[in-house]
Amino acid sequence: MDWSRKIALVTGGGTGIGRATCLALAERGAAVAVNYSRSREEAEETADIINRGGGRAIAIQADVSCDAKVRSMVEHIVRTWGTVDLLVNNASVTRHIPLDDLEAAAEEVWDELFDVNVKGMFYCARAVAPWMKQSKQGAIVNVGSIAGLSGSGSSLPYAVSKAAVHGLTRSLARALAPEITVSCVAPGAVATRWWEGREEQMRRLGGKLLLRRIAEPGDIALAVCSALEQPAMTGQIITVDSGQTL
Repeated sequence: MDWSRKIALVTGGGTGIGRATCLALAERGAAVAVNYSRSREEAEETADIINRGGGRAIAIQADVSCDAKVRSMVEHIVRTWGTVDLLVNNASVTRHIPLDDLEAAAEEVWDELFDVNVKGMFYCARAVAPWMKQSKQGAIVNVGSIAGLSGSGSSLPYAVSKAAVHGLTRSLARALAPEITVSCVAPGAVATRWWEGREEQMRRLGGKLLLRRIAEPGDIALAVCSALEQPAMTGQIITVDSGQTL
């Protein structure tokens, strides 16, 4: 893949896995649209790092749970750079709720998590698909989670939303073939701000994993980039979890 000719959109690109992915794509030569919903300062800092390093990046605000805002964001990117070749659906939210506390999994929790984690990924894929089909090539990577494979995680609605992301990946792979590949990277525990206030718990978990380490955002970004440039793979769920699910 000639990365220097690619235009990439990374949702939730200001922090954590999203920022690491933006930087990895820029290092390879792609122009990067760093999407954010509320983390404006972090997204602009990410774009600034890329631009100061000689790359091309813009920070662009859009709540991915709103279809109209997603379409407007993609139109802005196309006006700026002409098209969208690569999409990384990274934006996600969660709530920390004990798995067995069914009463705490209220309707508004389900709605928020599915609106962002599932519908948001669909909206973004739908918005970029015409441009990818027009150029007869494109690649989408959704960021899922081992929570969607194991049924456990920060909350029951979160685990179910990530299982839905895995299903969405397979359905989109069928719907968008043959011009567009769609795959999913499913991280295990990753050292991001989601662990804020629970760092000791993260360290204890790291010692129990086969590789004796919690993954870093850059580890996941590497897997995302590998999936984006694999022309013979689609509809696959790639687990990156330091052996957590074994």
